[in-house]
Amino acid sequence: MKKFCIDLTVKKVEHLNEKYVLIKLTDDKPLPDMLPGQFVEVRVDDSPSTFLRRPISINNVDYSLNELHLLVACIGEGTRRMGRLTAGDKVNIMLPLGNGFTMPTSAEKRHMLVGGGVGVAPLLFLGKKIKELGGEPTFLLGARSAADLLMIKDFQKYGRVFVTTEDGSEGEKGFVTNHSILQKEQFDFISTCGPKPMMIAVSKCAEKLNVECEVSLENKMACGLGACLCCVEKTKDKGNICICTEGPVINSKRLNW
Repeated sequence: MKKFCIDLTVKKVEHLNEKYVLIKLTDDKPLPDMLPGQFVEVRVDDSPSTFLRRPISINNVDYSLNELHLLVACIGEGTRRMGRLTAGDKVNIMLPLGNGFTMPTSAEKRHMLVGGGVGVAPLLFLGKKIKELGGEPTFLLGARSAADLLMIKDFQKYGRVFVTTEDGSEGEKGFVTNHSILQKEQFDFISTCGPKPMMIAVSKCAEKLNVECEVSLENKMACGLGACLCCVEKTKDKGNICICTEGPVINSKRLNW
């Protein structure tokens, strides 16, 4: 896919809680085509200690409103600066980068999307696309507590939503791999994104259930173009690969986990 480096305008910034913000961006021209699972690289201005762009998953693209949505965890100087953006600000962005999720070939395919923390971000766009293809995805979302759950109502627009929290304050208590839905129902495909230990557990669960699984890796990506080599991951079939160019989505069977 063709890549662009463009200045987008902040349309709105929604503060979801103390840590997370949803940034909605737009442009005078139609936004480029983007796929679920791809990401962008954001240049952070007015932050002297932030030298490199920040990789952010594409949370959603609303072509009817010409909006790109980015879900950002404000955990470092760069992302905290992004959290202070306001309507009208300009943001320089490289997009779309990387390879996305495999889309279902049949509406009858039972697709489960498993996310944890800010890893839920790319799953919304994926679920939306599956819905547009005639399917109905099942979302399984995990967090530490009810206060950490993100965008639940948005996910409910596109499919069933099941929840786990580590403290039991919402949904079933425990981790996503412990949720009863995995024992009650069968699925044809699993897509997951979140903390690495969670994705490892989900991929092992998928292997046990004999279900294909794709993971969206969150390796550090300084350039997004395969030049800096800081996102390298070892695979079983091709040795070391750059996740920013050959991922971030990859079949879990390929990884040395």
